[in-house]
Amino acid sequence: MSRLCVVCGGSRGIGRAVSRLLAERGCRVAVVSRNQDVAQATVVSLAGADHMAFSCDVSKGEEVQKIFETIQKTCGNISYLVNAAGINRDGLLLRTRPEDMVALLHTNLLGSMLTCKAALRSMLHTQGGAIVNIGSVVGLKGNAGQCVYSASKAGLEGFTRSLAKEVAARNVRVNLLAPGFIRTDMTVGLREGEGVRTIPLGRFGEPEEVAKAVLFLLESPYITGQVLVVDGGLQLAM
Repeated sequence: MSRLCVVCGGSRGIGRAVSRLLAERGCRVAVVSRNQDVAQATVVSLAGADHMAFSCDVSKGEEVQKIFETIQKTCGNISYLVNAAGINRDGLLLRTRPEDMVALLHTNLLGSMLTCKAALRSMLHTQGGAIVNIGSVVGLKGNAGQCVYSASKAGLEGFTRSLAKEVAARNVRVNLLAPGFIRTDMTVGLREGEGVRTIPLGRFGEPEEVAKAVLFLLESPYITGQVLVVDGGLQLAM
């Protein structure tokens, strides 16, 4: 039977590219998005059959628990989890509203904690699985105007490394992928012509390029607790 992969935030950007690549590789994909219609549209576009769409706000514990119970009952045991759901609200800290801080931390950090906890029930039962959390290069290096976003992604690194230690004995691997500037709707407001000057490879990355790195981490049986940076060399210049 093909592996079941849950992709949170799987209907746009990096998550959508991951969903498509996994489907092409023969996985059954459960696309999780806040919008059921958008998730279903993504599922229809995937190669193969038996993919499913689910609606869930990953920052809400009860919703996450219920949707993962439904996924397991409907689709079977979970082999892979990719946490690509995230939001970004840039701005100087002094101008950032408390409600925006809460939204960023709840979606980008707490959301991944909740989905990992829910998926682990299946993975620990079968004694095997792999999780990839999508962080950011600014979570490693920091960036002015992104204090809260950077904090949410930096927290995700600590969470990933700690969880990897907790579950390694049960053959469950947990890794973090940290992209740089990737051409998605989250970077649409950036001036690519100016930004590429700081990237040694001279361009923004594509979601499909990040998806290949995600697949590498999912399928590498001797890698856990690691951070893989996919940024065209941006970190070298930060």
